[in-house]
Amino acid sequence: MTTPGNDVDSDTDLLAAVRAGDTAAYGTLYERHRAAARLFAYGLARDPADADDLVAETFAKVFASLRAGRGPLVAFRAYLHTTMRHVCYQRARSDRRLEFTDDLSRYDAGEPFTDPALDQLERSFAAAAFRQLPPRWRDVLWQTEVEGSTPAELAPLMGLTPNAVAVLAHRAREGLRSLYLQQHVTAAEHPECRWAGDRLGPQVRGRLAPRDAHRMRTHLGRCAECRGRLAEIREIDGFRHGPYRQRHHAGTAG
Repeated sequence: MTTPGNDVDSDTDLLAAVRAGDTAAYGTLYERHRAAARLFAYGLARDPADADDLVAETFAKVFASLRAGRGPLVAFRAYLHTTMRHVCYQRARSDRRLEFTDDLSRYDAGEPFTDPALDQLERSFAAAAFRQLPPRWRDVLWQTEVEGSTPAELAPLMGLTPNAVAVLAHRAREGLRSLYLQQHVTAAEHPECRWAGDRLGPQVRGRLAPRDAHRMRTHLGRCAECRGRLAEIREIDGFRHGPYRQRHHAGTAG
C-alpha cells in the first residue's frame, strides 16, 4: 500500500485497482491525466469540440480495455497517448470514407481530397519514423526524396558507386515504411503480443528474419487480436501514397 500524498499512490496502483473493479480509481487517473490528454488532443484536432470528443473516446476505450483485463500495467499516460493517436487515425480514416448528400449526380472521379486531420496525423507518424532511421539512411532519403539528387550525383559525396547509393536508398525507403507502419500499432499487454506488435511493420513489408517470421506466423495463428492489428496496418500499407511523399498533394501518381 502507498501513503496518502505519495504520488506513487501511483498510476500502477490505480491501474491494478481498476482491473479489480474499482471505478473510482479510474476517476483518479482521469483527473490526473485529463489536462495532458487535452493538450495532446489539441495537437491532433484543431477544433476544440473534436479534441474534447477525442479525449472522451480515448479514456472510454482505455477504461474498457482495463475492465476486460487488457491495457497497461504501467506507463498509463504513454498508453493513453498511443491510444489517442490510434483513435484519431481511425476516426479520420472513417470520416474520409463518408459523405452525406442527397445529390447522387455528384458522384464522379472529382478532385482528390486530403483530410487535414488525417494528413497532420500521418505527417507526425512519418516524422517520428524518419527520426528513428540510422543517420546514413536519413541522409540518403533526404537527398533523393527531398533534394531530388540522383544516385550518380550522390555517389562521390558518399564514397559509393551509383548502384550502391540506389541500393542504400531502397533499403532506407523500406526501413522508413516499416517504421511508419509501426507508428500505427497500439501497445499490447501480453509479452508475446508486444513482441509481435513491435514487428508488425517489418512483417507487412516482408522484412522479418526467417526465425522471427516463423514465430510471427505461429503467434498470429492463435491470436485474433494481433491478426486484427496486422490487417489494419496492411490496409494502411495499401494506401497509394508513401509517407515520405505526403508533402506533394497534386501531380503525383501511385
